[in-house]
This record gives sequence, structure tokens and C-alpha cells, in this order.
Amino acid sequence: MSVADLRQKYEKFELLEASLATTPLEQFTLWFNEALQAAVPEPNAMTLATTTPEGRPAARIVLLKGFDERGFTFFTNYASRKGRELAANPFASLLFFWPQLERQVRLEGSIEKVSAAESDEYFQSRPLGSRIGAWVSPQSQPITRGELEARLIALTESLGGDPPRPEHWGGYRLRPDYIEFWQGRPSRLHDRLVFQRENDENWSRMRLAP
Repeated sequence: MSVADLRQKYEKFELLEASLATTPLEQFTLWFNEALQAAVPEPNAMTLATTTPEGRPAARIVLLKGFDERGFTFFTNYASRKGRELAANPFASLLFFWPQLERQVRLEGSIEKVSAAESDEYFQSRPLGSRIGAWVSPQSQPITRGELEARLIALTESLGGDPPRPEHWGGYRLRPDYIEFWQGRPSRLHDRLVFQRENDENWSRMRLAP
């Protein structure tokens, strides 16, 4: 079978205006909970897309660690490639794909660092190995496996059992102004319902052609 012959039928659900939640946060919460109930592997895994100062796009998978009316939060190394790109252009896109439910959610908006206190709180909740790992890895910089393992041995010994959060590591929050809910439908006539932010409190809604 060729790649061109690979096809998936989408016929499990529909997304109609009458069933859409009042706010995008309510709709995302509903779908996220349904992804949890459906045992979607890592339902908080999302593609984060950024751009270089020259306008070249870059994307990678990161993990959502919180969402509320303020936005969608993830944590990483501020000196990593994505951190440098977000410093140069503080706008990004997130994409969730839940194939078991034949659903995608796309978000676009501005992004900023969360408070140091919020980053500290999440850092302390991580397993010890992950906390040490944040010190060990000069993320996105060239390194050999031997150098990485040597840093792990040295820093595990020097940091002890309760390492503090390194200054180069912390959280970002994306404040969306565009959220699209995509539901797969037969014959590729998918449902695409979009919320666009009008102001701090109000969103417009529309359907897009698939």
C-alpha cells in the first residue's frame, strides 16, 4: 500500500452550533475530559509552533500543564530554541490531536512567561529526576551523550535531594485569541467551529468550510 492510499473514515461524532459551549474554555474542558475518559494516550500532548526572527516556522511536541481563563500553560528551558524564538516573537500556535475521538483543537495567540512563583510551584511538584534534568540539559545546544551523562552524575551529587528551580527554566502561558474545534466527519466534510476573541470578555463564533 502506498502512502497515498492510507485513509481514515471519520464518522464517530458531529459538532453543531447548537451543541457548542458558550465559551471556548468550556468547550475545551468538555473535549479534554472526554479525551481523558477515552484513554487517549497523553491527551495533554500538543504541538507548539513558533517562528524564528527570519519567519521560519518550527514545531515540536510539549505537554500542557494547566489551563484556565488566563490561558494554556507549559514549562520548558527559557534558553532552548523555542524559548529564544518566543523571546523574539511572543506569538505561538498550539495543536491538540485526539485521533481516538477524531478531533483536533487549534489555538493561536500571544504568549508570556508565567510568574516565578508559579514556575517554582510546578517545579517542586516534578519527580526528582526531572528536576535534576532541568539543570543537566543545556537544551538545544550541541552535546555528546557522554557529556550529558557526566553532567548528570556531577549535578546529581552536587544538587542533592531538593534542587531549586534553575533561573533558565520555567513556564509560559498562551493567551488565545483564536480557537478552532475540528471534528472529523464523513466524506471529508468536517466540522470546523471557531471562536475569535473580540475583547477580554467576548468571543465571536463562526463555521469554516472544511
